[in-house]
Order: sequence, then structure tokens, then C-alpha cells
Amino acid sequence: MKKLPRISSAEPVIDGVLKLVFTDGYVGVVDLRPLIGEGDVFAWLRLPGNFAKFSLDEYGHSISWLDDTGYEIDFGADSLRRDCERQAEVHKLMIA
Repeated sequence: MKKLPRISSAEPVIDGVLKLVFTDGYVGVVDLRPLIGEGDVFAWLRLPGNFAKFSLDEYGHSISWLDDTGYEIDFGADSLRRDCERQAEVHKLMIA
């Protein structure tokens, strides 16, 4: 059985973009701007400075934000890893 990915560290690159390091050594960049750019649920994340206020789950299973009303927005490590890998492949095609 394949182990689920876990995040060991994360840092914002710019608003909406994270650099992630996974426990297996994979390093990737994920652009969440297309996702958080739409919908009321992500409105708080779009406000200047809020994107950088994330927390990394104690065990590396997710990254989350807690807005001013106490509403939690989170992304799982497995979906973030998938998106990092997919976006890296697209980037390779664009520069080839």
C-alpha cells in the first residue's frame, strides 16, 4: 500500500502560490490562484496578507487557514502533492 504524502514544510512564494517540501524529499510549487480566485468561501484568502497566515498540520497531512470568523479553509497533502506534480508537468511542456 502506498503511503499518503505528508508535508514537512511550506512557504508562500506569492499570494496564492506555495512552495511545499514533502517528507519523501519531493519539492514542488503549487499555484492555488485559479481555485481561490472564485467563490465566497475563499474571499478571505484573497485579501492582502491573509494567504501567508496558513498553518501546517502537526503531522503534515494538510495546510489550513482560519479566517476572522473561525471558519477553517484547508487543503490536504494528497491533493496538494497531486497538483504540484501536475503543474510541474505542464510547466515542463511549456518550456520544452
